Amino acid sequence: MTRPYLLGIPADPITFNQLLDHIEMWIQSNDGLHQICTINPEFTVIAQSDYDFFTLLQRSNLNVIDGWGAVMALRGRGISVPERVTGSDGVPMIAQRAAQQGWRLFLLGAAEGIADETAIILQNRYPDLQIAGTYSGSPHPDDADHIIQMINDSQADILFVAYGAPKQDLWIDRYRDRLAVNVAMGIGGSFDFITGNVPRAPQWMRQSGLEWLYRLYLQPSRWRRMLRLPIFVMWVLIFGSRSPKWSTNHDHN
Repeated sequence: MTRPYLLGIPADPITFNQLLDHIEMWIQSNDGLHQICTINPEFTVIAQSDYDFFTLLQRSNLNVIDGWGAVMALRGRGISVPERVTGSDGVPMIAQRAAQQGWRLFLLGAAEGIADETAIILQNRYPDLQIAGTYSGSPHPDDADHIIQMINDSQADILFVAYGAPKQDLWIDRYRDRLAVNVAMGIGGSFDFITGNVPRAPQWMRQSGLEWLYRLYLQPSRWRRMLRLPIFVMWVLIFGSRSPKWSTNHDHN
């Protein structure tokens, strides 16, 4: 199936179940690291001024659609997007499937102690879940050798990285040839949501596309980041599938 593009970035309008099926296939094939990224309006705007991030999103294995703005932009062009696939909801679902299949998870990033707390919560929910390791770490290159060794020694199948975008995604891509995991995914603030360190918006706000407003209410300092939303809308109306900044060799649909 041809991947649709949003501002020059390939997007994968799949369901959570299809995401889990992809992960299972990659773990069974055991043929190297497969990277999953998330697409939302903020990330697509950031990518227009960060060529490394933009090119990474061209070669990642899956770009799931996390963000109602991205969902509506694609649906507005007649592209079927069955559901919004968020990292915050995806991590527990992946953990549940991992407990059933015996996959081993490594949790990297977030503030000190948050990954440990997340591991405890997930193991309480899914008693058969195997947590291969946890580490707060840092995306700084000086820490890379130690972190990579720790992950590889853990024999993890799946790596979750919570450094925030685009740092987490660039970190995975930079070291993908050295990481002995089958699947790696940048998951932003998912550990904070799972632990309750940052509360999630009520369900009705998530379903109606107002989760961004709730997060702005909780964290007013995010207002500068929210300025990317009107830019996204303007660029989507003008450019649609094409990037306003970078050119690619793809014929975008």
